[in-house]
Amino acid sequence: MRARTRTLGRSVGLVIAGLAMSAAALLWLAVAAGSPTPDAAPFRYLIFGVLPVLYDPSRPALWAILGAIALAVLFAAGIALLERRATNRSRRSSNSSRNPLAPKIVMAKSGGVFAKPVTVTVLIPAHNEELSLPATLASLFAQSHRPERVIVVADNCTDDTVAIARAHGVEVFESVDNRKKKAGALNQALSRVLPGLLDNDVVMVMDADTALDDGFLAEAVARFTSDRALMAVGGLFYGEPGFGLIGLLQRNEYVRYSRELARRRGRVFVLTGTASMFRPLALRSVAENRGVTLPGVHGDVYDTHALTEDNELTIALKSLGALITSPAQCTVVTELMPTLPALWQQRLRWQRGALENIGAYGLTPATLRYWAQQLGIGYSVIALTSFLTLILVTLLAVSTWVWFPFWLGLGTIFVAERVVTVWEGGWRARLLALTVLPELCFDLFLNVVYVKGIIDITLGRQANWEHANTPTLTVRAV
Repeated sequence: MRARTRTLGRSVGLVIAGLAMSAAALLWLAVAAGSPTPDAAPFRYLIFGVLPVLYDPSRPALWAILGAIALAVLFAAGIALLERRATNRSRRSSNSSRNPLAPKIVMAKSGGVFAKPVTVTVLIPAHNEELSLPATLASLFAQSHRPERVIVVADNCTDDTVAIARAHGVEVFESVDNRKKKAGALNQALSRVLPGLLDNDVVMVMDADTALDDGFLAEAVARFTSDRALMAVGGLFYGEPGFGLIGLLQRNEYVRYSRELARRRGRVFVLTGTASMFRPLALRSVAENRGVTLPGVHGDVYDTHALTEDNELTIALKSLGALITSPAQCTVVTELMPTLPALWQQRLRWQRGALENIGAYGLTPATLRYWAQQLGIGYSVIALTSFLTLILVTLLAVSTWVWFPFWLGLGTIFVAERVVTVWEGGWRARLLALTVLPELCFDLFLNVVYVKGIIDITLGRQANWEHANTPTLTVRAV
């Protein structure tokens, strides 16, 4: 199974790129078949009687405008309907071999069985986290519902991580001969912890550079208590303060992501590695199906070959029919990358991991949304690059700037959307969105990362990622 996974993984980038370019080519041909429709001849106007401005009221043909809108709506609605259909089918499934975590099956087995009150065991994987670990532990101890057990999973630490953890009165599990990074360390710890847990002894996995906002555990425990079929709860993450413009760009990105999840009413894209909670049944089922219906080594909870283990585990749980959610009340503050090189390494790892994960699972009902997401990113690379190239060519080719009211109107709507979607981030976030250009440059940076990820995965290059220790985590007021 692993050999087949690698083959799919290396080809998935080419498949996504080919589909995106084909879609862009079809749209270009459709638009090129028509011609702009002038409402009137271009005219010149003097602003304040001094500054001459040339207006051109021409616009695309009406059929092209309506066709583009219809295609976008149909694509979005089609993906949403297919995703909902797949989710509903897995929830109603009675096939215990294919969907052992389907709510119908879980509820049938747990009916009339009291597994004691919900308790929380927290695992904190840490590799040289002496700077950020104190803030992480402080956020746990400040929760209105405190965890019953906290274990720092120290993985090949050469600093004072272990000493700091013990000084805070928590348990320490030190990995042994681990060469498989975070996933390998967590697998070792879970092999010790899981056998002694009952179905309501929830396991939380959170990064050592993350601080929980107050109320996270109370809300998650309430969800697990009220719904026996719920298998996992993920957090919504926001960026820590600081790091100037590059930090503000990342915070705006995270605010938009959280807003999108809120609109999806908690339907999860990724059970974020920053902080997520799982029933033991969910983790045991994943381990039992590794090497059978899921990629990975039989008995491992986390696939140690996956670059983004949190994304891969999310797909694994969905593939088994699990009910998962990310409530708006479960928020965390996570670290940001302080420099462009660190951000490049982080995002390249995320992008490659996302591509490799869908390559490992193939096109299934559980991965349909992820394929559509990657296709959308690929198409946006082509669209943004084409837009910026045309702007540059226009600037070099014309001696007089021409204003097009139609495109100015669309641009105004675009800017308004950018501002509204970061409103929660405060006035700095809104001002940055209003200026447009910095965020467009950030998007272009991410597009380059995307292309680099496709090239690297296709050529089978080794992925590297450096961790940035930034001890500036603070808890948000909620």
